[in-house]
Amino acid sequence: MKTFFSSLRLLGVLTLLTGLLYPLAVWAVGQAFFRDAAEGSQLHREGRLVGSALLAQKTTDPRYFWSRPSAGDYATVASGASNQAWSNAKLAAAIAERRAAHGGAAALPADLLTGSGGGLDPHLSPAAVIAQKDRVAQARHLNAAQRIALNDLVARHIEGGQFTPARVNILRLNLALDTAFPSP
Repeated sequence: MKTFFSSLRLLGVLTLLTGLLYPLAVWAVGQAFFRDAAEGSQLHREGRLVGSALLAQKTTDPRYFWSRPSAGDYATVASGASNQAWSNAKLAAAIAERRAAHGGAAALPADLLTGSGGGLDPHLSPAAVIAQKDRVAQARHLNAAQRIALNDLVARHIEGGQFTPARVNILRLNLALDTAFPSP
């Protein structure tokens, strides 16, 4: 009986430590030092939530830059890769379809044709963004001066540093695009 009560006390102490105090401490540290990330890196426009800077958004609207393809159709619950080999006929067909959606250009960056490992990658390489620039400019009816300004807008949104590859957050770029060049 003594062992039973000792075990019960230990269960109570461990439940308090691991079930209440530890999660509370992690939450407090997140709120104090990493508030934006802890809250999901939410992006708002005019007081309305439009998405998260950490998740890709699905769009096929030609006025916007498109995110990297997703095997899970951008659903967070079904996120993940397709795990198809390069020799898989379904992957070859998907790549051909994606190439056609981008005008059939032979030399497209791989991140426009293949999905990311998690299927929700919010970033593209600068080359993948530049490959879409003409479509976006044409769909928004941008003149020559505005196309130069679009180049500058893309350049300002390139992230990355000495130790990470250059990348562009597509949702942030699209929000800035709407601000700089409101669509017709």
